[in-house]
Amino acid sequence: MPASFSRLRPSAARLTRWLVTLPPALFLVVFFLLPALIMAAASFREPGEFGGLAPLSEKGFTLEAYRFVGEDVIYAGILAKSFLVAGATTLLCLLLAYPLALLIARSPKRQRDLLVLLVILPFASNFLIRVYAWIIILGPLNLLYSTTAVIVGMVYVHLPFMILPLYTNLEKHDPALLEAAQDLGAGTWTRFWRVTWPLSLPGVFSGAVLVFIPVLGMFAVPELLGGTGDILIGNLIKEQFLDNRDWPLGATLSLGLTAAVLAVAGVSARLTRGRGAAA
Repeated sequence: MPASFSRLRPSAARLTRWLVTLPPALFLVVFFLLPALIMAAASFREPGEFGGLAPLSEKGFTLEAYRFVGEDVIYAGILAKSFLVAGATTLLCLLLAYPLALLIARSPKRQRDLLVLLVILPFASNFLIRVYAWIIILGPLNLLYSTTAVIVGMVYVHLPFMILPLYTNLEKHDPALLEAAQDLGAGTWTRFWRVTWPLSLPGVFSGAVLVFIPVLGMFAVPELLGGTGDILIGNLIKEQFLDNRDWPLGATLSLGLTAAVLAVAGVSARLTRGRGAAA
């Protein structure tokens, strides 16, 4: 009897693995791989006479959209500006989130739970309502419809995504390491830069990705707070699909943005693994 159970264990383990991995795999295929393939196919088509895609029976596949994007420097400039805004937003979120995450991590347990709740509390309200509130705030300050307004709105929206990974990392730090550094004569800043900061780098990288990637493709905040003068790559893609109805061009720009996002995610994952192994 025990021998029969031992023979069943490998098959049961395989079934368990399938049951665990199949749902997320299907989710990625349906909601990521399949849309990406559709966009890839659309990028090689020509726009229809009244928008959308031209019928394959009339016009076949073409590289016109890729040629158009490659020859026009405006698209490269918009993409570069999008990276600058995403980088500035990520840096500001890090500067604001790190002290707060450190404060939460070193607070008593009872206060810690309350502070975390306050961090995620803005998610309970509607996203657009919160952005429109910034229109009311920035209007009298003459900052509305500018790059500054866009960055302020981006930081406000994405700040919790930086705080939470940092807090998750910082609360796991062993206080004995700081005590040992203090016993060896290290001051406050030395303990931070030699102990706390290196150990928190996996949280920094995770938070940076959670902020940088959504900001890179965001179009609602630039459209509401930046106006027509601060168009980013997300706004450009939205305009191609909804306003100009040039789906092949929109699909080409979407694939370029997807490639940039995957590159950023890959670099961050490699850095996080390396820092995690070193820690």
